[in-house]
Amino acid sequence: MHTPKPVALVIDARYIVPIEPAGTLVDHSLVIDDGRIIALAPTASIERDYVAQVRVALPTHALIPGLVNAHTHAAMVLMRGIADDVPLKPWLEDHIWPREGRHVSPEFVADGTLHAAAEMLKGGITCANDMYFYPDAAAHAYEAAGMRALIGMPVLDFPTPYASDADVYLAKGFAARDAFKHSPRLAFALAPHAPYTVADETWRKIVMYARQLDLPIHTHIAETKTEVDNARAASGESPVLRLDRLGATGPSFIGVHAVHLQPPDIETLATQQCNVVHCPVSNMKLASGIAPVAALAARGINVALGTDGAASNNRLDLFSEMRIASLLAKVATEDAGTLPASAVLRMATLGGAIALGLEREIGSIAPGKHADVVAIDLSGVDVLPMYDPVSHLLHVAGREQVTDVWIGGERVVDARRLTTIDESAVAARARAWQQRLQ
Repeated sequence: MHTPKPVALVIDARYIVPIEPAGTLVDHSLVIDDGRIIALAPTASIERDYVAQVRVALPTHALIPGLVNAHTHAAMVLMRGIADDVPLKPWLEDHIWPREGRHVSPEFVADGTLHAAAEMLKGGITCANDMYFYPDAAAHAYEAAGMRALIGMPVLDFPTPYASDADVYLAKGFAARDAFKHSPRLAFALAPHAPYTVADETWRKIVMYARQLDLPIHTHIAETKTEVDNARAASGESPVLRLDRLGATGPSFIGVHAVHLQPPDIETLATQQCNVVHCPVSNMKLASGIAPVAALAARGINVALGTDGAASNNRLDLFSEMRIASLLAKVATEDAGTLPASAVLRMATLGGAIALGLEREIGSIAPGKHADVVAIDLSGVDVLPMYDPVSHLLHVAGREQVTDVWIGGERVVDARRLTTIDESAVAARARAWQQRLQ
């Protein structure tokens, strides 16, 4: 006699978009136990094979893997809207860096990161690749939120209130990594800010540590034309070729923005199997340019999506990044077939997981992976009629259609309400910081 297997959770959904394999499953269920996916099966067969401790019916929803925000400065959400409509250099030098010098502290980072986590979770982002000061404070916030994160250990060659020189940045970063080495949803990366703020000697140290400890390197690169022109004038090399000469490139290299690339740069990124994070909204808002995403994809380079910080976006919203990434690539190439919906959804899920070195754990709905999944309601008048769920996820639906989010099988958003974060307390802290920062 057949005995149904007891499991923790079954989610029945109208549509499931697993990413791998491509396509959409209709009237299927997701079976979860001990925080991991154990099966995808037709809903009609579930009662025969499984008995669930909790069963959730989502008859008008699509289930997708949790979105991966592959580049952000989470705590900068507290500076959202400061100095809008200002180019990158004066934006940083006249508005952002002075405020950071006066106000950035462990308290600032803890409050800002928790605020960012709240926004990201409600928008279906279950994992973030974060780069900012006081990574230990950020780690505490991500733990409290129940969110997955790759936390950058920042490195600069000039002093800030956080650290006095590169060696101190590294020491503090490694101390944070050691303190959270047993945290199941957190990992750490070396995060030198950019080629133009980190000298060769420091880059060599970073490469040495990355190779010895098997750590990713997460950095901004070729964001503006001025950056690339200055680099060529100083050394005769592009930022990409310089970092390649220093040994920084490779499959665990995460290069952010990558807007101003020449063919040798793209060839190097492809040959070294590097990852690129495309931040289309931030690039547009700061007038940095249009990244050659189609050319990168054509060379087989893994491209992920990021929001950048909310100070330069001003949203931590991967639904808007997906839509704009697709549209921007089409207009840049004058080809409506460039970056179709399925390709961009993959960038925001599995592409991000690959960039962070987490593709065996997250990024697609597959047996054995963590149950990081997002439910999107496609029943409203603002999204109907619907002929292709994947196209709709990109071009019609938005974060406002996200109703439920699970991370490791834990429901962190339930009917649009956060279960791990007190939203009213987060909002009160944001208002308090606004009084100090304005």
